[in-house]
Amino acid sequence: TLVCVYDIYIYIYSLFAINSLHKKSKTIADTLLNMYASVFCLTCLSLDRYMAIVHSLTSTQLRTRGHMRASLATIWLLSGVLAAPTLLFRTTLYDAETNRTSCAMDFNLVVSKPGQEPFWIAGLSISSTALGFLIPLLAMMVCYGFIGCTVTRHFNSLRKEDQRKRRLLKIITTLVVVFAACWMPFHVVKTMDALSYLNLAPDSCTFLNLLLLAHPYATCLAYVNSCLNPLLYAFFDLRFRSQCLCLLNLKKALHASPASSLSSQKTEAQSLATKV
Repeated sequence: TLVCVYDIYIYIYSLFAINSLHKKSKTIADTLLNMYASVFCLTCLSLDRYMAIVHSLTSTQLRTRGHMRASLATIWLLSGVLAAPTLLFRTTLYDAETNRTSCAMDFNLVVSKPGQEPFWIAGLSISSTALGFLIPLLAMMVCYGFIGCTVTRHFNSLRKEDQRKRRLLKIITTLVVVFAACWMPFHVVKTMDALSYLNLAPDSCTFLNLLLLAHPYATCLAYVNSCLNPLLYAFFDLRFRSQCLCLLNLKKALHASPASSLSSQKTEAQSLATKV
C-alpha cells in the first residue's frame, strides 16, 4: 500500500518534472519493498511453518519473539543490500532531439570497456531473478514438501483429522502456486530481456517490443501476489469464514420483513403468557 501511494505521487510529479533522485527512490521502493522484502518474508514464513510442524518439539527455543524480530531485521538488511546496485546505477538520460527524459542504467562506474556493459545488465537481471524468485521458490517447495509428508504420515491413522489434513495441504499448495503464477511472468520477461543482451535470445525489434509491451502487465501481476496472500489466509481460516456467515445472517435478520417480525413478537408473547 505504501509503495502504491508513493508510485502515484511519483507518476503525478513526473508529468511535470523528473530527475534522477525521484527515479532512484521509486526504483528502490519497488525492488526493495515489492520484490525482495515480500518474497523473503514469505520464505521465512515457510521456514517457520516447517520448523513448527516438522520439528515441533525441538524448534520451541528457536521460534521466539526475539528471533522473529532478528529475522525481520535481517530480511530488510538483505533486501537493501540486494537493491543497492539498482540505486547506484539507475539514472536519467535526456534526448535533445526528441526533448524527452528517460530512465536507464548507467554502468560507467564499473565498466572500463564498451563491450562489458551487456554483461553487467544481464548479470544483475539474472542474479535478481535467482535470488528473488528461483531460490525462494525452491526453498518454499522443499519446506512444504516436508510439511506435506509429515502431515500425511502423522494423520494417516486418524480419520477424524482427514478434513484438517486436506485443508492444510490445500493452503500450502495454493500459496506456492499463487506465488509462482504471479511472479513467473515478470521474471520470464526480465530474463529473456537479459539473455538478449548476451545474444542468447532474439534481439529483433519485434521481440524486444513484445517484451516491452508485456513488462507492465507482468509487473502488475507480480504485485498482485502481495494483495492475494492476506485474502487467501482469510479465506482458508474457518473462524473468519464462520464470522462472515454470521455477519451475513445478521444482515438478513435485520432486513427481515415487518410481518415476520410482528409474527415472531406475537409468538414470543404467547409463549410468555403460557409460561405465566
